[in-house]
Amino acid sequence: MDTLFSHVSVVTMDARMSVWLDAFVGVTDGKISYLGKKPPEEKPGSIIDGTGMVMMPGLINCHTHLPMALLRGYADDLALQTWLGEYIFPREEHLDARAVKAAALLGIAECLRFGVTSVSDMYYFEDAVAEAVAQSGIKANLSLATTMFLGDDFDFETYPACREMVALHGKWHGYDSGRIKIDCSIHAEYTSTYQLWDALAEYAINNRLGMHVHLSETRAEHEECMEKYGLTPAQVLDCHHVFDARTIAAHCVHLTEDDMRLLAKRGVSAVHCPVSNLKLASGCADVMGMVRAGMNVCLGTDSAASNNNLDLFEEIKACALMAKGKTGDPTAVGAEAALMMATVCGARAQGREKECGQIAVGMDADLILLDFNQPHLIPCHNLLSNLVYAASGHDVALTMVRGKILYCAGKYPTIDLNAVAQELHDYAIPTAFSDEKKEPDA
Repeated sequence: MDTLFSHVSVVTMDARMSVWLDAFVGVTDGKISYLGKKPPEEKPGSIIDGTGMVMMPGLINCHTHLPMALLRGYADDLALQTWLGEYIFPREEHLDARAVKAAALLGIAECLRFGVTSVSDMYYFEDAVAEAVAQSGIKANLSLATTMFLGDDFDFETYPACREMVALHGKWHGYDSGRIKIDCSIHAEYTSTYQLWDALAEYAINNRLGMHVHLSETRAEHEECMEKYGLTPAQVLDCHHVFDARTIAAHCVHLTEDDMRLLAKRGVSAVHCPVSNLKLASGCADVMGMVRAGMNVCLGTDSAASNNNLDLFEEIKACALMAKGKTGDPTAVGAEAALMMATVCGARAQGREKECGQIAVGMDADLILLDFNQPHLIPCHNLLSNLVYAASGHDVALTMVRGKILYCAGKYPTIDLNAVAQELHDYAIPTAFSDEKKEPDA
């Protein structure tokens, strides 16, 4: 046994939502190898005293754009299309792989600080993001955000973004025994046409890859699609077999009841991003409606440019509060359900349900410790309620992925945060905010 956590309170997130008080958890070769009320007979290599700590599965952020940490606070209090078109897209045009890698490392460090052990990232220069993920030790499902307006002139074999995606798949899919997975990505219905949908759906299905899309995020997006096709975004993408692949659909704010039933039938996971949706005034997703329809609902932060942080504990609380406010029912999305969305449901959405999302023998040791000795977590009448309504990512004391400590007490063993900050200051920020037009790569 490599590591033993002693005298720790364990939120297992198993089917019975079992909570073990004053328990012992052993880790061997990256897996959880022991869970019991008494110390194991086997002597561990090291012991971590969990007195006053709460252990739970690492959180899973199912929709983010890690490198957009570079644009945190740059444009706030704006409508989505104004925010994107007039502020974000113009800055992103200046980015290159070097800037993206530095920003991705910053975003990953923030995730680890706040107890996230796996992310689903959609962005550009995704090869650079993969390099950052590989270095850091975090798990990730990575997808290249793909847009296209060529119509019948589109050719999958020659279109640069598709060539980049194929290369990304060949290089990174399955890296480090599956720590990195590559998904396909259609950025959104409104940023592409059916030729791309058909091609990427076929590629994903043939190669057994997942799909990552933005779906019905704003009312304008939803209604303009209805005017164009006579179908909702969910219906039109379904006509082109996009959902035949394992799909995570971000936002889903303006789904109809028919959409929800359709997506449930196709096994699509909705990624609820309550903080970003509220900040951009995109609306309040009907989480209870999606759950009643049979959809898997998980959580995401969206980007640090629209959130403005990657603290998934904020999403857990906001998810519960938004559901209560939307329905007028204080029992809507209780503490157990909110925690499920951030762990078990997230693992299912990523296709990782057999490896993480629970504290159980045989699962990967993707786990976090929260310090419950803090004033705002005392008393603890109900551990699950405290996790949802009182805790924050700042209470995370340790983050472990596959038995490796990636964050502990302000230190990042796999990320030189000072070097990252220097690279951001010296190169990435000046690159993004330069007024000089970026020359295309040779």
